[in-house]
Amino acid sequence: MRAALLPLFAAAVLAISPPARADRLPVPAGAPPSFNAECGSCHMAFPPALLTAGDWSRVMARLDKHYGDNASLDGKTRRELEDFLARNAAADPRMAGQGDPPRLTASAWFQRKHRKVSESLWRDARVNSASNCSACHSRAEQGSYRGREISLPELREKH
Repeated sequence: MRAALLPLFAAAVLAISPPARADRLPVPAGAPPSFNAECGSCHMAFPPALLTAGDWSRVMARLDKHYGDNASLDGKTRRELEDFLARNAAADPRMAGQGDPPRLTASAWFQRKHRKVSESLWRDARVNSASNCSACHSRAEQGSYRGREISLPELREKH
């Protein structure tokens, strides 16, 4: 009986865990062109799985005050991006951002994955911000966050 339940248990764990492979978080296929054009014009277009649907909804609701910038969009583009982000958002509450607006760098998942990174490195001119994934993860734009691909020697040694 217990052996028969094992596949069901494994499927349930995968369904509620952060992305099954936390070192692989690509932007899902079928992303609207506006995703890279709009979101990627100022910063890396973050994979939707880095925040929950509620978080993305709060981010999109305040684009006029988007982390200190005005990132307002026309209604059609905003709805298109909201739908895409909601469809592909994280279901796991550990991925929930903290703050107003929600910050993916403040999620329990992000904090756990980056617990060995010192405050001084976040402020280092090469990094400048915890949200600058590409500064440390050489393949972040492709959705790969593997430890062996970390570009800063100080961090590579810790992984």
